[in-house]
Amino acid sequence: MKVSIIGTVGIPAKYGGFETLAEYLTKKIGIKFDMTVFCSSNNITSKLKQHNNAKLKYINLKANGIQSIPYDIISIFQSIKNSDTLLILGVSGCLVLPIVKLISNVKILVNIDGLEWKRAKWGGVAKWFLKLSEKIAVKYADEVIVDNKVILDYVKTEYDYTKGHLIAYGSDHVTKESLDIIFLSKYPFAKNYSFKVCRIEPENNIHIILKAFSMLPERKIICVGNWLNSEYGKNLRNEFSKYKNIFLLDPIYDQIELNKFRSNCDIYLHGHSAGGTNPSLVEAMYLGLPIFAYGADYNKETTDNKAMYFNNVNELILLLKDTDEKQLTNISQNMKIIAQERYTWNYISTQYSKLF
Repeated sequence: MKVSIIGTVGIPAKYGGFETLAEYLTKKIGIKFDMTVFCSSNNITSKLKQHNNAKLKYINLKANGIQSIPYDIISIFQSIKNSDTLLILGVSGCLVLPIVKLISNVKILVNIDGLEWKRAKWGGVAKWFLKLSEKIAVKYADEVIVDNKVILDYVKTEYDYTKGHLIAYGSDHVTKESLDIIFLSKYPFAKNYSFKVCRIEPENNIHIILKAFSMLPERKIICVGNWLNSEYGKNLRNEFSKYKNIFLLDPIYDQIELNKFRSNCDIYLHGHSAGGTNPSLVEAMYLGLPIFAYGADYNKETTDNKAMYFNNVNELILLLKDTDEKQLTNISQNMKIIAQERYTWNYISTQYSKLF
């Protein structure tokens, strides 16, 4: 069976949930299928022809932002000529699915992601377009995939759709790392700290987390993100970098270095309020970290209601003050158990394999 994966920056995966998904699907089940992964050739110097048992095909557009629409559409039309099944990750290009169904017998699977149209970063026109694309994806896909039960319930209610498949993300690619002399010489402040890594966007509620820590000078936080990509990020860095207990670091793409930060934190903060099952959250769970998460239904579902939850600055401050070591240990153990049961790549890839 010939399967094309559409909608990612590409593989080898350097970052991003869908990219990591494509990486591990090709690694785990690529030998069972004739797989092609569509990749962006934007800003890359060498184009691999193959990776993880999959062929790579390049489109000279960005895979994110406004260019994601033509990027996905071109990938879809190029793939229908010689594919049996399309796995489309995200809804950006799904506006053309009615045409695809008219001119092709290819089977279409769409992972609709985390209700992208709800994200605060999009304006009115973008929200309207993404909502329309989502509606068309649900109507014309042969199979709809969601990564969180909350989104599955939404699809059933919103579109009277009863065939959705719940498949989350794997997390067992992350490794627990110890701190060493070289790391501590580079980051001498990395002792007795809480940790947060994410894109710096309003729906990730970094403002709530940093405000809480600014009022608790005895508690240290290290936060990694793309501060310079938006006015929101620039303003946060200007406001909170003056606090001696708050350390705001630029993006870290070295996974070993990132895992050293994550593995050794006292508390992992997860502020996402949009999306579904966030890859960064399940990775933290697999590392067995005590997690304080924003009280969105998605996060409660992902963590089986066994983490700690906050909705505002005061609630987070109370959690940081009142949660004792025994509670933190209990959260850590529960997170690890849940991740080992639900969020491993063998389990996730087997579900996709059956669906293909």
